[in-house]
Amino acid sequence: MKVKLFLSLLLILLTISSVVHSEEEGFIVQDIKVTGLQRISVGTVFNYLPVNIGEKLLNKNIAPAIRAVFKTGFFQDVSMGREGDVLLIEVLERPSIADIEIEGNDDLKTEDLLTALTSIGLAKGKVFNRQVLDKVEQELRRQYFSHGKYSLKIDTNVLPLERNRVSVNINISEGVVAKIKSINIIGNKVFPEKDLLKNFELRTTGWLSFYTKDNQYSKQKLSADLERLRSYYLDRGYINFTIKSTQVSITPDKKDIYVVVNVEEGDLFTLGSVKLSGNLVVPPEELIALLLLGPTEVFSRKNATLTSKAISDRLGEEGYAFANVNMVPDIHNDTKIVDMTFFVDPASRVYVRRISMHGNTKTRDTVLRREMRQMESAWASSLKIERSKARLSRLGYFENVGIETPKVPGTRDQLDLNFSVTEKSSGNLMAGIGYSQTQGIIYNASVTQDNIFGSGKRVSVNFNKSDVSTLYSLGFTNPYFTRDGVSLGYNLLYKKTDGNAANISNYLTDVMSGGFNLGFPINENQRFTIGLDIKHTTLKKGQFAPPELPVWIEKNGDKFLNFPFAVGWVRDTLDKPIFPTEGSQQRLSGLVSIPGSDLTYYKISAKDQHYFSLAKDLVVKVMGSAAYGDGYGGTETLPFFDNYFAGGVNSVRGWRDNTLGPRDHCNPLVTGSPCGIGEPRPYGGNIKILGNTELIFPIPFMADVESVRLMAFFDIGTVQGSYLDFNSACGDPDNPDCYSTVNPSLSFNDFRYSTGIAAKWLSPFGALQVSYAIPLNEKDGDEIQAFQFSFGSQF
Repeated sequence: MKVKLFLSLLLILLTISSVVHSEEEGFIVQDIKVTGLQRISVGTVFNYLPVNIGEKLLNKNIAPAIRAVFKTGFFQDVSMGREGDVLLIEVLERPSIADIEIEGNDDLKTEDLLTALTSIGLAKGKVFNRQVLDKVEQELRRQYFSHGKYSLKIDTNVLPLERNRVSVNINISEGVVAKIKSINIIGNKVFPEKDLLKNFELRTTGWLSFYTKDNQYSKQKLSADLERLRSYYLDRGYINFTIKSTQVSITPDKKDIYVVVNVEEGDLFTLGSVKLSGNLVVPPEELIALLLLGPTEVFSRKNATLTSKAISDRLGEEGYAFANVNMVPDIHNDTKIVDMTFFVDPASRVYVRRISMHGNTKTRDTVLRREMRQMESAWASSLKIERSKARLSRLGYFENVGIETPKVPGTRDQLDLNFSVTEKSSGNLMAGIGYSQTQGIIYNASVTQDNIFGSGKRVSVNFNKSDVSTLYSLGFTNPYFTRDGVSLGYNLLYKKTDGNAANISNYLTDVMSGGFNLGFPINENQRFTIGLDIKHTTLKKGQFAPPELPVWIEKNGDKFLNFPFAVGWVRDTLDKPIFPTEGSQQRLSGLVSIPGSDLTYYKISAKDQHYFSLAKDLVVKVMGSAAYGDGYGGTETLPFFDNYFAGGVNSVRGWRDNTLGPRDHCNPLVTGSPCGIGEPRPYGGNIKILGNTELIFPIPFMADVESVRLMAFFDIGTVQGSYLDFNSACGDPDNPDCYSTVNPSLSFNDFRYSTGIAAKWLSPFGALQVSYAIPLNEKDGDEIQAFQFSFGSQF
């Protein structure tokens, strides 16, 4: 028995020794030969192989070496052998992807899908791995599910090609978009469901859903909606509001989605005490004035957040650019009261050591530096820094403006401001041709340099010729005539106008003028201007001039030297000058022909327009304007050649240009009329009122094109005012005593309004405007023109 036990133990020891010896056995690799390579280089294999020529390869390291090469993903199979001291490696390469074809994708661009597939390893030239196909299907489903297409079907085929390549064909059947059938909120007792759902971006199908896509379910959108719902309650005092669960279900046909949100409102909390603590660094009364909440008020997280931001911004104005204002609420669930403390940690005051400009290869440093509101060696004010950046952007000289605020090495309270700009062409040399239904063919040429020699000064020379007018003008503006931003401008102009060609009364004017203007900044968004011109006007009667003209000329003459003095105010908060999306602009202007002029008159006008963003790329514009003019002193009325006109693409669409308002007495039915043949022509008036509402949006599927916009509009307007009325009983149309001035009262019945659709394109050759309008209150004698367009400059 003992002998058998001894023999068994000896056998086990010999076996273990044999195994250990076998694992330790190996050979010195004198050479490495790799077979089976087609596209992959030998060097690539050597880079991943954990053994080199001259090293000893142990038997136990062969399997790890095979795994190392296989992990590269380049090979379907890897095996190793030995021939003497030569290591033999045999591989079978995976095929490469020669082409990827995607068919059936209508909603998503092929380029976008290929980009998404590249991120998961499927792209032309890469090694093909069948395991990636599962990820491909998951990625495509994710892309389409985010667009509400849950009935998606994907068929993937891999076709082998010569030279160990494959072509991947992906056939997509997108299906229909799943629409949200209903959204229900359960558990709400304080607020009705319809009020809560107004906070949701997701909606059931509405009349704008085809554009906004708000009826298409998205997990990201739902998460954002739930956060807005939470904010709605927290802003109204329900601190313990919670969303208990959310269920999203889809019908078997993948067409309808139902969303159910379960909520628990909790109790209403009011504020107890509101305190400021910490290092306030500014007078406490200034911070107290920024508090948007107080004792006994209903708690509002929104107001608390705005208060924290307002205090932080106020500290930033004093140089504490990295101040922290933390809200510390003390909630008393038993009394339903919240004590709020705002803890102020200003950190260190930071100074600006140096301001540097980069990228302004043409524009002088002084032009940029005069726009700075943040000064060197002063406290770093976040408000002034952002304002400086905004002013640089509004110059119009740069494509983009960037800013960096690196800390100064070795200091804790200093930083540098580094502005980087990309210059764009500030000059414009243009020659073109346009067409207007009223003016006919328009020839125009202009040379404009907004930043001549990099000085920030503006010079312009313009020429414009059409059937209506011939215009030559020269202008110069220095926006910084003084260091305080007072601007100075000069202008020279010659303009010849044919009223008959402009679809108004038959007269001609030649105007030569020259003058200057000054602009004074009031604040960042407001400006006040004054200007004085010397203006010489020559008035001529047309071949079939109405009787009012010779009567007016007999009273006032036909050549006038006037000195119009103009004042203006503008407030502009628009986010951009072309196709703005938000902000407003208000203008007030006045002009008076001062005593000493041959004609003494005045004109005043006001314009107010607002832009509201309803959704992405969906903007509402609301505009209203009014203008009034009259004579004073020896001039009884506003000169008729300075009258206001309306109608056409720039005012009330649907009526011919300049046809709204009073008309002259060019009527062959009047005995002795010198008009010859023709109907009464528009005469204009001294009162003009316009209103306009537009829903502005880009061309569907071309939202990235910034130069084109479509719009649905509603226009309303009128032109009224005094005019000369002929007394037929007098019998002599050439006798001035047979005319009397009539001042009709303004009536809503005189307004015209229309609706329709329009398009604007800011082409490289000029602005193109097209509209189709439906007049809503056409009256006898109106000149209707439903389709209107203009290409080029406007009269």
